Amino acid sequence: MTLALVSNRLPVALKRTKEGLSIRPNPGGVVAGLGSFHREFQATWFGWPGDVPEGDHEWIRARLASEFACYPVFLPKRLATAYYSGFSNGTLWPLFHSFASYARYSQKEWEAYKEANVRFADAVVGVLKAGDVLWVHDYHLMLLPQLVRERKPDAQIGFFLHTPFPPYDILRSLPWSRDILEGVLGADLVGFHTYDYAVAFLGSVRRVLGLDNEIGTILLGSRPIHVDVFPLGIDFEKFAESAQGPAVARMGSRLRRGAKDSRLVFSISRLDYTKGIPQQLEAYERFLEQHLSWRGRVTYLLCVVPSREQVRQYAQLKRQIDERVGRINSRYGTLGWTPIRYLYRRFSFDELLALYRASDVALITPLRDGMNLIAKEYVASRVDERGVLILGEMAGASKELLEALIVNPNDVGEVSDAILRAVTMSEDEQSRRIAAMRDRLQRHDAQTWAARFIERLKEVVRLSRDLAVRTLTESDRAAAKKAYRSAARRLILLDYDGTLVPFSEDRSASRPDARLSRLLRRLASEEGTHVVLVSGRTRPDLERWFPDIPLAFVAEHGGWIRPRSETTWEAMLPLDTTWKDRVRPVISRFVDRVPGSSIEEKDFSIAWHYRAADIDTGAEAAKELVHIATALTANLDLKVLPGSKVVEIRRAGVDKGTHVAWLLSHEPWDFIFAAGDDRTDESLFAILPSGAFSIRVGFAASAARFNVRGPEELVDVLEALAA
Repeated sequence: MTLALVSNRLPVALKRTKEGLSIRPNPGGVVAGLGSFHREFQATWFGWPGDVPEGDHEWIRARLASEFACYPVFLPKRLATAYYSGFSNGTLWPLFHSFASYARYSQKEWEAYKEANVRFADAVVGVLKAGDVLWVHDYHLMLLPQLVRERKPDAQIGFFLHTPFPPYDILRSLPWSRDILEGVLGADLVGFHTYDYAVAFLGSVRRVLGLDNEIGTILLGSRPIHVDVFPLGIDFEKFAESAQGPAVARMGSRLRRGAKDSRLVFSISRLDYTKGIPQQLEAYERFLEQHLSWRGRVTYLLCVVPSREQVRQYAQLKRQIDERVGRINSRYGTLGWTPIRYLYRRFSFDELLALYRASDVALITPLRDGMNLIAKEYVASRVDERGVLILGEMAGASKELLEALIVNPNDVGEVSDAILRAVTMSEDEQSRRIAAMRDRLQRHDAQTWAARFIERLKEVVRLSRDLAVRTLTESDRAAAKKAYRSAARRLILLDYDGTLVPFSEDRSASRPDARLSRLLRRLASEEGTHVVLVSGRTRPDLERWFPDIPLAFVAEHGGWIRPRSETTWEAMLPLDTTWKDRVRPVISRFVDRVPGSSIEEKDFSIAWHYRAADIDTGAEAAKELVHIATALTANLDLKVLPGSKVVEIRRAGVDKGTHVAWLLSHEPWDFIFAAGDDRTDESLFAILPSGAFSIRVGFAASAARFNVRGPEELVDVLEALAA
């Protein structure tokens, strides 16, 4: 298996010198997160090398392939301009950053974008072999996954967006939004930095394409597409180690001498209207206005990297920054103190590290940013565990760097107050905050991010191929009814919540209605039919809801068994509650953190429910709980099972398939029917004979033979059997 990475730019840059074209590493953009991963996994990389004379194409192609494992995608200059500067950065960039008024909608530039994506597809398909993994990156290539899928139907394709994804109300202004969404859905796995972006994407897919999702899985025909969150990390060790180098120390000392006894506040960003530079200047000016005692004691080092100055909005932004810096320095500056030191140029890696190490405060407040790695780099570089990060809540990094001073970048007063709090913060508090963030960044670095994405992609592809989704058709229903009627010994295995009844925010309200009770009674009373409720519910729930129906019960996912027509329960495991003392406090903290969530304790398990909580908050917290609980129970005989709006931790050793396996081995069944709706039912589906009518309720990859839309449809199927 070969991993092929595709991005607009290559990890190397071509530079013209007196001797001709030279090839040098390109440290910016996507490369920052993937460079070391590319080398370690011996991946290939496809990308546009920039404007290259046609006569140089062959030797560049040969050298890039042999020395850098890269494949250049050459684009004519006119096409590249319309595709890159035009549609990618003139339409998608402002739109995806919620600056819809800056976006332009040019049919000519859209055609160029399509053509460029086709050329990338031609290059990739010509090299891609069976079993290879393709990982497409960013907004420049959103049509590429589907273009490759059309020509390589069995390809393993991942797509990751490094920018925000806009809400539907903004995306809908794009005339080609349908094409963009369909292009991305050519991938098996679609990744975003934050849950907000993933939710926005899923919402747009639902609104534009009419495709709903089941816990982040979209079913397109019979092909499931998974959407997930993978916050991009940095090369933590590189920044932590390099920040202690002698060159960085010398530069940092010079910076501190230049600031004299002032507290040094810095910000650095590319010249872009999404970075919030004018708002930062306004907040700093407010700080100087309101806190006279700090004049002369704080210096703001504003670093702006040149970018797209030929574009009208960028040129206007540059003039606005220049004028505002000049006004503030003229108004507040003295012979011995300049409030703002303004640098407009590019910075070397060592200069960046010196800036990170020497500054007391990092002011990172973009108006909209997919992630913002500067904030993470600053924290990683602070090996002394000093410094304060002021971080805008519109940056994706704010979802992870929770100990930063999180501010609304548009609230001048809030940012000004944060500057005051930062320059007066005690060293103990600085250390607590920075240490917590550094620990998190070290555990979730760029390598972890890339490896996790590829691992998830392989898992998704494996599930998609091995557990194909098939909708139950009318002919399937007719075949099931015929088999049921001709059988003498019938086994019907039914989950409860989400299968026979819809989920409810109030778990106690999910009792069976009269229709369902009549149906189960009719089935269970028919000669030769054995009906088993195989549920995660407790024994009292099942006894209370079905008091006089001749059903067999499997409660707590296989922990308790009550055979048909009996009143006593048999435990499938010895009762042991000592492990709960270790797990309960962790789940209780999540109950405190997530309003509307609750804890449910059973004999063999503890469950955290978040169906009544805010969906975004609950789902994000659930992923965190799964991660924590998995680590916490690594040496215990326990399972961590995420389900539909629930995370359950329970004793290992039994599952829904355990008792069913016994039934299958002790009875000669002529007809077997099984239905369930989540991962806990997969152990049951997996042990059934191939001829069984197994149904997964909801569209998701499953070991079941068929899928139906919801409980209402399943009840219809059961009524048809009993009719």
